[in-house]
Amino acid sequence: MVLHWNVVAYSTAEEYDLSSLASALKRQDLYYLCELTNDDILYSGLGNALHAIAKYKVSNENRHIYYFQEGTVVIWNCSEIEQHAIVDFIRPFELKDYDKHVVLSEIEEMSFAYEENSEKTFIDNGIMHIGTKNRSNEDISSDRYTLSNAMALSVKLGILETLLNQYIQTIEPVTQELRNGLPVSITQRGVLRKSGELFVLRHSVSLSMDFLDIPDFYWDRENLEGLYNLSCAYFSITRRTKVLNEKLNHCLELITLVSTHLSDRHHVRLEWMIIILIMVEVGFEVLHFMKS
Repeated sequence: MVLHWNVVAYSTAEEYDLSSLASALKRQDLYYLCELTNDDILYSGLGNALHAIAKYKVSNENRHIYYFQEGTVVIWNCSEIEQHAIVDFIRPFELKDYDKHVVLSEIEEMSFAYEENSEKTFIDNGIMHIGTKNRSNEDISSDRYTLSNAMALSVKLGILETLLNQYIQTIEPVTQELRNGLPVSITQRGVLRKSGELFVLRHSVSLSMDFLDIPDFYWDRENLEGLYNLSCAYFSITRRTKVLNEKLNHCLELITLVSTHLSDRHHVRLEWMIIILIMVEVGFEVLHFMKS
């Protein structure tokens, strides 16, 4: 019988302060910091991710935690109570945290198992199968990190999808007003604020995350690059990113249209004010002429 354990991913913020988090984990003394691709004590310094292993075992399988700088944590073989404790511990090191309800609605949950008769690692039907046949501990650890990386991308993308859907709901009334030929209720200041929110989302999708690019980490690790690509394909990262970008473009077009409409309306109002002022001035001139 093949044993299965849980693996869960949370995206709680736009970014983590990994340096401060690493120092806090050392003080906490419940986990030791390791290299990303093996279980050796960390000596190479911090990069864009942090790997920790629980010091105290509750089963034969280690409990691994991967913290990614982009505000995501992937937790292997931990109980729900420990997961919540880990997420709570991260909070002081979050930069621009997400709403708790959004975080809990977009948790990514899977299972993993070790395959003694397979040399390959793959994902199938919600289970991560890690091949162990003729493979070293470093090979297995490298696969675990790669799977975590892809899972972290998926949960981050899920958060951005939810945030964009919430954004679309807030501008839905404007869409209805335009469709029905009614005056839009949003102000120019409101449009500016909505434009800012939209560009923040677009920045997260296009510039902050490697949704469509292969991270530098895999450039000289061809075997891991293949697993990374297969894992991203399983989570439909490319397709979901393209859909997200299309929605962002549609929202940008709408906001641009509303901004242009409000500017035109403002210009028309100014033109009428000028016409009225001219008419008033002409009226005064006529009265002055009649009196003289």
